[in-house]
Amino acid sequence: MKSLMTKSLTRCAVALAVMAAAASAALAADLKVGLSVSLSGPNSSLGVPYSKGMAAAQAYKGEINGRKVQLVVLDDGSDPTTAGRNARKLIEEEKVDIIMGTSGVPAAIAMAQVAKETKTPMIGLTPIALDPADNPWVVTVAQPTQLMVDAVVDRMVRNNVKTVGYIGFTDAWGDLVYDALNKATAKAGIKVVSNERYARADASVTGQVLKIVALKPDAVMTGGAGTPGALPFLALQERGYKGGIYGQHGLINPDFVRVAGPSGQGALMPTGPIIVAEQLPADYPTRKIGLDFRNAFQKVNNAPTSDAFSAYSFDGWMVFADAAARAKGEPGTPEFRASLRDAIFSTKEVVGVHGVYSFKPGNLYGVDDRARVIVKLDNGQWKLAP
Repeated sequence: MKSLMTKSLTRCAVALAVMAAAASAALAADLKVGLSVSLSGPNSSLGVPYSKGMAAAQAYKGEINGRKVQLVVLDDGSDPTTAGRNARKLIEEEKVDIIMGTSGVPAAIAMAQVAKETKTPMIGLTPIALDPADNPWVVTVAQPTQLMVDAVVDRMVRNNVKTVGYIGFTDAWGDLVYDALNKATAKAGIKVVSNERYARADASVTGQVLKIVALKPDAVMTGGAGTPGALPFLALQERGYKGGIYGQHGLINPDFVRVAGPSGQGALMPTGPIIVAEQLPADYPTRKIGLDFRNAFQKVNNAPTSDAFSAYSFDGWMVFADAAARAKGEPGTPEFRASLRDAIFSTKEVVGVHGVYSFKPGNLYGVDDRARVIVKLDNGQWKLAP
């Protein structure tokens, strides 16, 4: 009898243990985030920081309303087609509640199309060229290109620039920067004298730079990103160009600084305030969380962060976390994804490290002037240029 009772108790204990393990596993997968980024290929200098920033965000806030958050990361190889396939795999096979990505505008557009088709919310980590009225499932935590380029042109006006040459990528990112430059310079009375382009995988831009130098513009605006974004700086230095060189937020990463070397000295460009968090005034709204992010990044990655891209991932996670805390329904269901989308579009004053986020239907971007500062590259370090 005693033996039977012992066996019965043992079976109960085992059953309870199995149930507890199952409950724990269910809790661990209560919320699921899918991230597709470029861990290989020409955009990897952006994608690797995105991945590291997301890991820091998960460590910083890995539980929402008692639900643990699982992160699934896929490499798109810097290929837009693969990014689209990754988005579909994350949604249909991994059953994620939200997707985030990626390391380039064309690939982000491909992901956004899948988000629309599957009715899955997406937080972009890069500017995305799409009509929010046509795709109501997507927002981005990146600053709108116009906001950032406006700041660059304001600085050109202060520096008495009258003519500017342009060289940028042949893809959607190059188009975004060029269009924003034309809009801003038209208001400022500055003439854009060239529109030279190159592919992300190109090894040289000598021909394009020779054309620009021959026009003798007061300044050159570059529309590249990551490591390939250094090519115009190197070529302009080789040709002895003495005018001002301006960039944009796609260049704020250590690989650009390393490859550009002395050719980047003195370059001015806009970025989110995280890059110079310790140089900001004490009352700047993003200063405290910016320093918190740096601490979290250091703990998770055993290295300091010196780029802008890991911080976009962090902010994407903060927007998601705020919305997920307000969303209704059971994670993993269409009802929850729809509620999560609605919650994202009702985000109000969520403080991130790049800016303060507020979204509403029909608004792809959620930041204002608090999300930009001008920095100057000085001996390999970014310095605030008030």
